[in-house]
Amino acid sequence: MRLQRLALAGPAGAIEAVLGSPAGPGAPRGVAVIAHPHPLYGGTMDNKVVQTLARAFVAQGYAAVRFNFRGIGGSAGAYDEGRGELQDLLAVVQQVAVDGVIALAGFSFGAFVANQALARLWPERTIAHAVLVGTAVTHFEAAQVPDPARMRTLVVHGENDDVVPLAAVLDWARPQLLPVTVVPAGVHFFHGQLPLLKGLVERHLQASF
Repeated sequence: MRLQRLALAGPAGAIEAVLGSPAGPGAPRGVAVIAHPHPLYGGTMDNKVVQTLARAFVAQGYAAVRFNFRGIGGSAGAYDEGRGELQDLLAVVQQVAVDGVIALAGFSFGAFVANQALARLWPERTIAHAVLVGTAVTHFEAAQVPDPARMRTLVVHGENDDVVPLAAVLDWARPQLLPVTVVPAGVHFFHGQLPLLKGLVERHLQASF
């Protein structure tokens, strides 16, 4: 995987990002934009789950863009309770995936933001895949996944998630008939289970819709 640091423009100023690209010849299959966990609790684009998601996308031919939300690392601004962070993600999409195939992914708070972006972008363009891991639904109001996007959306949650209870995710998913993939004995950060998580994501990306 080839890595390239990016300096993007955001509504609060600069956005620090890293682009991972497949090493082989030819154009990438599409661009995946990946969002990180909560900025006030140590979340950054270098989080191990976020990096695992990026590696899974690159392994399946995507270019993967990880970025720091406002106020983290080299990104300007300050935490904005999800509102500004959604605008950050949309700004990244506008610059790295203005057209062509796009995928969205996120972990924890980042999954909540990616979920919001999916709902916002879907009327304008088709999202090829969405991957929501450890989705923060207990402290934030997650959006409903658009009907046509449900089969394109992979929701993964740990059975023993110690931050976001599995029951809360099921309560969010149930009215939508949105499938949830449960990792037995998995906790929020998927300690010791990152290879399994990568495999689940890769399998999802191999499906065509």
